[in-house]
Amino acid sequence: MIVIKLLIIMFSFSFAFASSGGSSDVIPDLTMTWVGFASLIIFVIGYYFVAAEEKYHIDKAKPALFAGTFLFILIAFYYALNGMNMDLVHTQVEHIILEIAQIFFFLFVAMVYIESMIHMGIFDRLKYNLVSKGYSYKKLFWATGLLAFFISPVADNLTTALILSTVLITIERKKASFLVPGAINIVVAANAGGAWSPFGDITTLMAWAAGKGEFVDFLFLFPSAIGGFLVTGYLLSRFVPDETPHFDASTEKKPEMMKGAEVVIGLGVFTILCAVFSHQVLDLPAMWGMLFGLSLLKLFAYRLKKVHKSEFNVFHSIAKIENNTLLFFFGILAAVGALYFVGWLSLAAVVYDPSVLGSTWANIGVGFLSAIVDNVPVMSAILKANPDMGVDQWMLVTMTAGVGGSLISFGSAAGVGVMGKLPGIYTFGSHMKYSWTIFIGYVVSVAIWYVQYQVLGLYIKH
Repeated sequence: MIVIKLLIIMFSFSFAFASSGGSSDVIPDLTMTWVGFASLIIFVIGYYFVAAEEKYHIDKAKPALFAGTFLFILIAFYYALNGMNMDLVHTQVEHIILEIAQIFFFLFVAMVYIESMIHMGIFDRLKYNLVSKGYSYKKLFWATGLLAFFISPVADNLTTALILSTVLITIERKKASFLVPGAINIVVAANAGGAWSPFGDITTLMAWAAGKGEFVDFLFLFPSAIGGFLVTGYLLSRFVPDETPHFDASTEKKPEMMKGAEVVIGLGVFTILCAVFSHQVLDLPAMWGMLFGLSLLKLFAYRLKKVHKSEFNVFHSIAKIENNTLLFFFGILAAVGALYFVGWLSLAAVVYDPSVLGSTWANIGVGFLSAIVDNVPVMSAILKANPDMGVDQWMLVTMTAGVGGSLISFGSAAGVGVMGKLPGIYTFGSHMKYSWTIFIGYVVSVAIWYVQYQVLGLYIKH
């Protein structure tokens, strides 16, 4: 009944908007026009190729960038053809560029720092320190999971998952009874850890940049994030063998870090603090503080080269960053912006109406949707639709969009990244075998949120 009711409301809204006229200052609704339907079809086709990246061996940035750029060209053509106000298109594109630039440059600097740390041998030393301790598989399972949970709030969930899945495959290359639960644990931990930090996941970064919560508001999600992760981790650990992997100290050489590695770590932490200070205190975009941190890294690299004759070069780190990931975000956010401009996302806000689902149930459902679709376009659509919600509900949807992606192996960037690191071992099928443990953790996270926010009221009300 809810689905039927929702469809009736959506179509009634569509025809009401289509039949209403629009002034030159108001964005007209184009959902029931040929450009409206064409935009929706192009977006769906483009996203199909994004989701089927492995099947067609096409990088997801290609269809995303094509859809995002072509849609606004098509919309501008429609406006010009019908003698409509072109200033509306120009203003909307400029607004989207500003939104994307904040996220684009933030991620750009974060990726440069991570690549610099990899180049300087920081993560190689981390791998060696873990493997050489003589821990059992269960202890290594928990060590990698906890590291993922606490590193991802700073390094982002994708980078964290890639690094620690490399640690997993270094420890053991064949034992699936350790690798599969370990890989799932890292994905769940990275996504959960990223949910309670404004820059731990692209969805939290989007919500923070959009002003849906202050920096401290995200920290209040820590109980929900760690509660769900620990429950899933405990259930998964019961399937991990209680044995100790072989380690030969005579053949494994301790990797050396480059000179200045400790300073780069310190600069990375300081850069994050600069981003927070810029956004919260100076009312500048968070990426402004990040770019200032990048300038410090470049100055330090110059000093290393002049004083210590170091081979460290920031431009080498820039050359190694995942440019396709950045272009994917540009394309998908532009495409979602086009759907909003045409009018489709106004209909999405209907599910938040108390007579349909209401904010809480709609936001819980976002977690399951993000597992199937991907949390980036889902969160972008919600931000564009901009339903009337308090900070408690914005924090709920931030958490569910991030944590919910763990339910399916390809539901998050972290999961897709780990599948690439452990091909043939961590697969869709092996993930779904343990998906019930993730579902229980998801329920626990939502339950903790409900008790904390709705029952006890333990959060900052704006």
